[in-house]
Amino acid sequence: RKINVESDAEFISILPIAVQAFEMEIIPANRIVAQIGETLILTCNTTGCASPRFSWRTQMDNPLGGTVSYHGTYSTLTMNPVSVVNSHEYLCTVFCGVKDKKEKSTKVELYSFPSDPIIEISPSLVAGEPVTVTCKIPDVYPSDHLEVVLKIEEHVLHTEYFYEDDAIDTETKTVTYSFNPKAKDIGKDITCMAKLPIANMDFEPKERETSQKLNAIFGPQNTTITASPGKSPIEGTTLKLTCVTDSNPPARIIWRKHLADDSIQQLIENNVLFIPHARFTDSGQYICEVINSVTNKTEKATVDIVIQDGPKNTMISVIPSTAVKEGETVMMKCTSSGNPAPVISWKKTAATGESEEISKDATLTLQNVKSQDLGLFECEAYNQFGKEVKTVKLLVQVPPQNITVLVYPSANVKEGENVTITCSTYSNPPSQMVLKKVHQEKEIILPSLNGTFILYNVTKNDAGRYLLGVFNEVGNNIKEIEIAVVGRPEKLDQLLPLIIAFSCVTAIAVPVVAILIYVSRKAKINGSYSLVKALRLKV
Repeated sequence: RKINVESDAEFISILPIAVQAFEMEIIPANRIVAQIGETLILTCNTTGCASPRFSWRTQMDNPLGGTVSYHGTYSTLTMNPVSVVNSHEYLCTVFCGVKDKKEKSTKVELYSFPSDPIIEISPSLVAGEPVTVTCKIPDVYPSDHLEVVLKIEEHVLHTEYFYEDDAIDTETKTVTYSFNPKAKDIGKDITCMAKLPIANMDFEPKERETSQKLNAIFGPQNTTITASPGKSPIEGTTLKLTCVTDSNPPARIIWRKHLADDSIQQLIENNVLFIPHARFTDSGQYICEVINSVTNKTEKATVDIVIQDGPKNTMISVIPSTAVKEGETVMMKCTSSGNPAPVISWKKTAATGESEEISKDATLTLQNVKSQDLGLFECEAYNQFGKEVKTVKLLVQVPPQNITVLVYPSANVKEGENVTITCSTYSNPPSQMVLKKVHQEKEIILPSLNGTFILYNVTKNDAGRYLLGVFNEVGNNIKEIEIAVVGRPEKLDQLLPLIIAFSCVTAIAVPVVAILIYVSRKAKINGSYSLVKALRLKV
């Protein structure tokens, strides 16, 4: 709707829009102290300009000595690694649009003091002879600010300054000093102290030192071995063996192991021997051999390491074998490795399935074994770190015995009947059985798997003596059976029709005779005999 400014009570308020000014900065700002060899990144950052353009240069237009990258509203100059060519004042110029331009600078100041001095002492054979001390300060810059002090304990032996040094890059500076030590100086520390005091440069450290004892040439001597966590660590832990000796100059240290076959295995050349995840096979004698090439002397130290673990490699050996004949002697031996040495016990599984302990010796001897000795034997090896179980099945071989033979219906049968012969026995392994008739022209052998033989429809030819053979791998037995067969009457087949005819005639004649007797009696009473009448009356 239209707004009438004069008559309408509504007012329109127009607020100014804030516009951010174009600015820039360099990070780090003003003055930078960097160590040669490290990485330095300068960042030129802008605000208030959507598409700035950047330019990097040194104050004297020297090479940048770095890599420039652009990231929209900021740019970076990366010096990796920093070197002496980066000792400049760096200027970053930023253009925004056509007319706007800003620039700022920062100064990079360099130093190098990366490590402690290295001290070397050429020791005397005896006290009183000259000793030369050499101190090296690696990769120092600027060396014209370097100060080096050599001292024994708190007594200053020598001080050297490098104020006149004109090196333009990092250098290793060396200070050498010779003197005649006194007897009281032997065993004291000689210290090389290096200082790099540069005014208005904030870095640490500005002072480094290294010490070494002043000793005459000797050794090796007092060689010892320490084992951590101990000489009997638990399997799986890391074992650390440290060899320490007194020797000047420092001795060469070689680790060896004495193997089970009396040979020596060389391991490493170091004063510390690490065995990560130690195993039982790492047990044995370790030898630390120290050699001083100057004195031409050698010394050895040994340590016996036993790794503690649960039973392993448990084995059962059976003599003569796991299958023996009844009455023989069996020896079962159980062996196991572990530390502490595993305790051995023997158990036997009963018929109920439960195990019963029968011995606590590593060797179990069964004399004159019986069939009841067969079964599952269990060797258990155990110590405080665990247990391991191995089993062996003992088979006692028994020849056939307690043989029982049953003949059904009996040993005397009639022709045409069936004869069942059943044999039962105890043996191990199970027996096989065969039935054979004696003195038969054509030998017939009947095998059986379940101990039952059947002779069907026997005749007189089946009568006679039979041999029942029972055998297995370890023995055999034979039982004799006498079977008698009774024959049928020879003319029974010829008489059978006559017997049937006679039976039929008899069945008819008996009623007829009865009727005749009845009629005769009636005739006597009546004085006459009439077969027809009599028959009618009967009817």
